[in-house]
Amino acid sequence: MRTDFDPTAMSRTEFYKLLTAVVVPRPIAWVSTISPDGASANLAPHSFFSIASVAPPVVQFSSVGRKDTLRNVEATGQFVVSLAPEGLFGQINDTGTDFPHGVSEFEAAGIATEPSLRVKPPRVAASPVALECEVHSTLGIGDSTVVFGRVVHAAVSQDVLVDGHPEIARLKPLSRLGKDEWGTVGEVREISRIRHADWRGPASNR
Repeated sequence: MRTDFDPTAMSRTEFYKLLTAVVVPRPIAWVSTISPDGASANLAPHSFFSIASVAPPVVQFSSVGRKDTLRNVEATGQFVVSLAPEGLFGQINDTGTDFPHGVSEFEAAGIATEPSLRVKPPRVAASPVALECEVHSTLGIGDSTVVFGRVVHAAVSQDVLVDGHPEIARLKPLSRLGKDEWGTVGEVREISRIRHADWRGPASNR
């Protein structure tokens, strides 16, 4: 038995809660931007986040509504995505607060910055990964805007590298779930993709 949900018969909020409860876990883009005059740095978590392209390397996040992050991105053409690690859980949540326009979340939440190499918005100093981006394009869909950013530089802490590759057990990324729930990595399983030449039938039969 299944329960049917019709988005046309539900409110925006009701269906939003359903979507965010079933599209899980969602990685978090901790996006930093800078105001057009360079006076204020903004930092906010966005959980509608993914990779859009490999060559060129493009990441994407969605801004639901028009907030400082989107306004700054449109005005300056730059942003930084910092990894949202488990150890900074409280600070990440702090930066989701609806501070008045012009307030720097870095300053309000007491988060240290470090300069980026290729773009003007700062990185989160304590985050182990920073993806410096220049805007590739934006796409308006309903009440949201999808921002595509070309990654022009990646900076990864040596503390999370094993043989030159980021290790999940050291990154410890957070994810968003439904309601006010957040996820951690937990148990990690490994399985190799099967080549057709090695196919031995469905997993249920093996």
